[in-house]
Amino acid sequence: MKKSLVTLRFALYGCKNRPFFYIIATNRYKPRNRGYLEQVGTFDPMPNTRNEKLVSLNMDRIRYWLSVGARPSRPVAILLGLAGVLPPHPRSLVIATKNRATLAASAAAQTSLTEESWKEELEGNREGNESNEDQKDE
Repeated sequence: MKKSLVTLRFALYGCKNRPFFYIIATNRYKPRNRGYLEQVGTFDPMPNTRNEKLVSLNMDRIRYWLSVGARPSRPVAILLGLAGVLPPHPRSLVIATKNRATLAASAAAQTSLTEESWKEELEGNREGNESNEDQKDE
């Protein structure tokens, strides 16, 4: 099987500590930010004020490049899988499983901390009530 010369991949732009990516169709032998055939989307991985990562995709052009044999890189394939253009990438399923486990563990820890603080508060109220009763008896 002949490998495709065109690939869909990220081109890194932005500045230090503030990445921004263009999703481009390019010759697979060209350097990352050097000359591309077409820009088909953008991706901003830094969460905004609403904790959202922004993605803009030109679906018609992405479908065109995929139809003429362009191969997406792994990060672009994961992103397109999340967008519904391609089937979900197996790596994104692994990441989702790990995230669910982390969330479940943090939720369980939060619940146990809440129960412990509630018990401590209840015991503190009992001790306070006992000392108030002792003062009344005197």
